[in-house]
Amino acid sequence: MTDTIQRLHPVARFTRTARGMRLAANAWPPLLFAGVRVEHIAADFRHVRVRLAKSPLTANYFGTQFGGSMFAMTDPFWMLMLTRNLGPGYTVWDRRGEIEFVRPGRTALTTEFTLTADAVGEIRAATADGEKALRWFGNDILDRDGALVARTRKQVYIRRKPAG
Repeated sequence: MTDTIQRLHPVARFTRTARGMRLAANAWPPLLFAGVRVEHIAADFRHVRVRLAKSPLTANYFGTQFGGSMFAMTDPFWMLMLTRNLGPGYTVWDRRGEIEFVRPGRTALTTEFTLTADAVGEIRAATADGEKALRWFGNDILDRDGALVARTRKQVYIRRKPAG
């Protein structure tokens, strides 16, 4: 294998379906121990809903949601959704991440990811000649009343793999 081939985690073979991906994500220690629960993954991997429970294990010194857990709840999903929608002919990596804390999270929190067909088409067009594309995706993290708690942004690196 060359450096241009993206290697998959051994668990990847169990995550070919949305149900398998959800079950694996919910058992994956970095999410599990952060209190993150994947509630839904659409069959086409274009929509994901994630919840962060409110518990003593997810609270910070002040009793509000720990910022690291909030960021963890948004970490792998744009990259996974793009990987599944672009297919094996593409290398997809998380490149950068940002979080803006707006207000303390005092309840369980949720966020949703929606990957549009237009975004997938734009990425395919931008990488058709083998050039890399850097694309930002954003999420709002909401409390149980729908109030904005934080905004996150992830920059994803995408490149079409060379033929052959």
